[in-house]
Amino acid sequence: MNASTASHKPRYRIQVQARSARLGRGRAGAVAGGGDGGAAGGGEQEDEEEDLFPALIESMAGSDAVCLHALVDGLVADHARLAALWTPLRQILGAVAAGRPAELPAAQVEAFATAYAEHIRREEDELLPLAARLVADDALAAISRAMKARRGGGTA
Repeated sequence: MNASTASHKPRYRIQVQARSARLGRGRAGAVAGGGDGGAAGGGEQEDEEEDLFPALIESMAGSDAVCLHALVDGLVADHARLAALWTPLRQILGAVAAGRPAELPAAQVEAFATAYAEHIRREEDELLPLAARLVADDALAAISRAMKARRGGGTA
């Protein structure tokens, strides 16, 4: 992996610290209002779908492209599923952060955590090694700048 890829390789950790379905107000606010633009992953979906996936697809040809399209299509579908799983959890966490009592269903948390962990595993094991191998360093640098700009951390 080259330095450009390593500098923006997503690292996600899902921590479920509450054994009961209740969370403290501060922790719920931090999770629910974590600057994620309303979707799980903190904008990671936009980064991939607008920048990384097209660059990868452009770099492939022939039967390899078919495999890459299947991977990308699966990851895009994951993004939609993760957003659907996250929306009710975010609403509950928002209520807790606002000081209203709310129950956080353990089964919903587990479903989201499991789906998210599998998605990240696919990205780290399959997608990012492809990007490091197939996308030129200058293109990876441009993708990194676009990701930072989307988060207000620089210009594209």
